[in-house]
Amino acid sequence: MSDQKAAYVSPRHVPAPEGETRVGSFEAKTHFAQLMDRVEQGEEIVITRHGRAVMKLVPYRPARDKEKIREAIATMRELAKENRLDGLNIKDLINEGRRF
Repeated sequence: MSDQKAAYVSPRHVPAPEGETRVGSFEAKTHFAQLMDRVEQGEEIVITRHGRAVMKLVPYRPARDKEKIREAIATMRELAKENRLDGLNIKDLINEGRRF
């Protein structure tokens, strides 16, 4: 038997795609404030442990307010009920707009 182990590459241990920023966990801990600045500017950064991607820092995006969305849809539906084409054809209206 050989003393050498067979090479095993974890499925998570893959080279970074073009343009992706990867940072080791130690470096991330050491330079966290600078990474936060970069993420605040829109950059996404993958944090690795022993070369394996374990997390991603991404810019915060507030959750959508589902109740406001429902209200907006209800308002649009009410407006649609009040404003009908009254026999006009939508294709004729589109063509009419194209003349200008």
